Parts: sequence; C-alpha cells; structure tokens
Amino acid sequence: MKRVLSSAMAAMHTERANPQDTAAPARPRIDRRALLAAGAALAAGAGAATVLAREDRPGPAAAPPPPGPVPFHGARQSGVLHRQLPATRLLALDLPAATDRAALRALLAAASEVLARAADGGLADPRLTGTPPVTSLAAIGPALATRLHLPAPAALAELPAFPGDRLDPARSGGDLLLQVSAEQPWTTGILTEHLLAAATAAGAALRWHQAGFLPPAPDGQTPRNLFGFKDGTANPDPADPALWQQDGTVLVYRRIRMDTAAFAALPADGRDLAMGRRADTGAPLTGTAEHDDPDIYAKHPDGSYVIPATAHVRLSSPRLDGGARMLRRGWSYDDTPTDRGLLFCAFMPDPALFTRVQTRLAERDALTPFLTHTASAVAWVLPGAKEGGALGEGL
Repeated sequence: MKRVLSSAMAAMHTERANPQDTAAPARPRIDRRALLAAGAALAAGAGAATVLAREDRPGPAAAPPPPGPVPFHGARQSGVLHRQLPATRLLALDLPAATDRAALRALLAAASEVLARAADGGLADPRLTGTPPVTSLAAIGPALATRLHLPAPAALAELPAFPGDRLDPARSGGDLLLQVSAEQPWTTGILTEHLLAAATAAGAALRWHQAGFLPPAPDGQTPRNLFGFKDGTANPDPADPALWQQDGTVLVYRRIRMDTAAFAALPADGRDLAMGRRADTGAPLTGTAEHDDPDIYAKHPDGSYVIPATAHVRLSSPRLDGGARMLRRGWSYDDTPTDRGLLFCAFMPDPALFTRVQTRLAERDALTPFLTHTASAVAWVLPGAKEGGALGEGL
C-alpha cells in the first residue's frame, strides 16, 4: 500500500508545466488512475483491519439454558417443594353441599390431569410452547375436611380473629384452594382457564382468585416487597422434615394491603428500625450481611435493644417460638393504585405457630400502622401424586 501511494505522489510531482505559463513553477496534476489505485489499497487495508478487529473482539455471551420442567408427580407437591417462581395465581373453589369423597376425588383427578400436562409441556393449547417450569398445589379447607371426615391434620382449623383484621369474606376461605406458579403471568393465566374449566365441569364454583408477582432480582438474591425490603430471608429448606406431616402440610394465606406511600414517608433509619433490617443489604441491625442471624437480645450501652422491641424481625423471630419456623413465600400484588400489597403464603404442620406470631405482630409490630389484612385462608396441602396417578387418590 505504501508503494502505491509513493507511485501516485511521484506521478503528481513529475507532471510537465503548463506551456502557457513558463514563468510560474509547474502546477501538479493528479493522475486519476494512480489515485484510484491508492484509494482501493486503502479501502482493502481498512477492511482487513476491521475483520481482524472483529475476530479479536469476544462474541456475545451464550444465553443461559431455559429453565427445565418441574415434575408434577412426587411424594410432595411441587408448589411447596420447588423454588418460588415469579408469577402466581391462586384460585379458591366452593363445592356443592352434596359433594362426597368420590366427587372430590373426581375433581382432584381433573385438576391433576391439567397440572400434569402443563408440567410436562403436553397441555393442548397453542398459546403454550415448550415446557416452561410450572409448579402447583392443591389444598383442602377445614370446612370441607370436616364435612367429609377427611384424614386431615388434627390441627387444621380456621384462624382466630386478630386485632386490626379487615377481612373480606368473599375473598377468604374456600373448600379447595389451587395455586399455579410459572415464570410468566401469561402462563398462569392460561392454566387458570384450564383449571377453572375442569373444576366447573366437576361441579365446583369459583369463590375468589388472586394474581401475584415477584419483582426482577438477580439469580440467588432475595426478592424485595413493595416496601423495598428483601422478603423471605432466613427461610428453612422446603425439604425440612419439620415442615411436613405424612408428606402434607398446612397453608396459611393472608392478603395484606400495604400503605407504601406512608411507609416511604418515614426517614430511612426509621424504616430500618421498624423492620429490624437494613433496606440496602437486608442485614439485621445486629449484623453486616443479609443471612447473619438476628441477635434479638443484643443491647446498646444504654440498655435499649439494638433490634427494637417493636421491630418486625424481633417479633417474628423463631427464638420466641422455641425455634419453630414456617416456610414463607410472599408475592406482591398490584390490583389498583390504592390496593397494593403482599400475598403471604406460609407452610407449617400446625397453624397454631402462625397464630402465635401474628398475635404478637398485630399487638406490637411497628409495621402494623402500614398494613391491613384483607383476606385469609387455611388449607391442608395434600400429599403429592404418585407417578401416573392423581392428587387425593387416598382420600
């Protein structure tokens, strides 16, 4: 390329002078063929450099593999055992007064067929593609368990009234509670259609339904609630035997409206003191990292608690219940600008644990002025379905 440029320059300097102006020095004339040759060489060189630069530049990172399917069949239901998925839908159904065990088994079999096909990607619906992860659960309310003399846990019972409750009966309770969760609300919405069609064909009627979501969060990090705090820290392992009783457990559901504007109006340190954790890291006020164990007995030199006596973390601490813990799953909901909050789902073998914790919270929790419980349900989560079988076959 240098030789081509030199030739072009030499041609420009050796051109003859204009014969009409012998007194003036010779004016250079451009040899068009030499200039075009030089330009072509420059373009070729630039193109080669671009190719080399592209070859040296690392390509885009490979996309992570899509999440795999979650088996429907197993000793325990996937809606409790599997990780929490970002989109959820809860359905509560009422059954006719004449329903017997055979009718209940038929209803559960119809729901199981929908859920099993959804789990393995075999549900006949053109709107669903592939085998996205889907988890589910079916649970029976105390009234139906009593009416049909089902082998439910002896502790299964409706919750007592708590101070400050503003429960809507139309959005609470139910004979049969179904929950489906997936990566996208598109999936849960379609599954809801299929489940409701199967349930109504079997004689059930929809009592209430509720959708929830999780905000985006990096893999492995705890999602945040609408107050901006991490929600679900210090959860037990879903496979912990202490949570189960003969492969079943008890679900406590609470719909909690949150006054996000009033809470946000507090100073940042006031919000941290009310929660007992730091909003930025999720660490307890007695620690430096999210998963540090909160020391609810630590005190300042003046004798006051580091985690205040009215802090949410302190009043819900397992240390106040002999170490007993519940598996907590919270999804946010956003139904209207003035009705936003938390769908709190907790799993434990005996709902008396929730009653003890909620009694303390209702009476002394610093968050109470910003929370209103508007719906509630308790239900026995059935053992899982055997391979090729359906939920509730042993009823």
